[in-house]
Amino acid sequence: MKSTIPELDRIDFRILEALSADGRISDVALGESINLSSTAVARRRRIMEEAGIISGYNANLSLQALGFSGVVIVMVELRSQAEHILDEFEQEVIRCPSISYCGFISGDTDFIIMIHVSSLDEYDEIYRKELSNLPNVAKIRSSFVLREVARRTTVPIIFERGKRQVSTRS
Repeated sequence: MKSTIPELDRIDFRILEALSADGRISDVALGESINLSSTAVARRRRIMEEAGIISGYNANLSLQALGFSGVVIVMVELRSQAEHILDEFEQEVIRCPSISYCGFISGDTDFIIMIHVSSLDEYDEIYRKELSNLPNVAKIRSSFVLREVARRTTVPIIFERGKRQVSTRS
């Protein structure tokens, strides 16, 4: 259960920056890198976890190394934006094992979807078995990523803002 969100200071942002680079770093090593005791690091980390600022830890997988070298961006327009239609579409998207991201967006397109594939043939199969069976779809447009320029799990601006915070806790 999430508690109230604490006001973060410069040290909290240093902890978050280190954890975003290496989620497995020990409290001892983290404390040494930012001149803070491991006990204080553990306390701050626990507070941020309980507040939902740190929502979990995971391994960053190389999709290319696993054979998923292609990325397809799919734009979907629905026949209506009535609440029950949006809900039905969203529930079916969640059931699609090939979709790594789906967001409801503004503009001419209703949803943007990201799919990782190993080949065009694989995308054709996903299109036929998953995308074309999604409910209430009026139009599907697909674009293939030719070159990935940037991929970040956390945007650096977060830490730049954090460096301007005043440290008040220890």
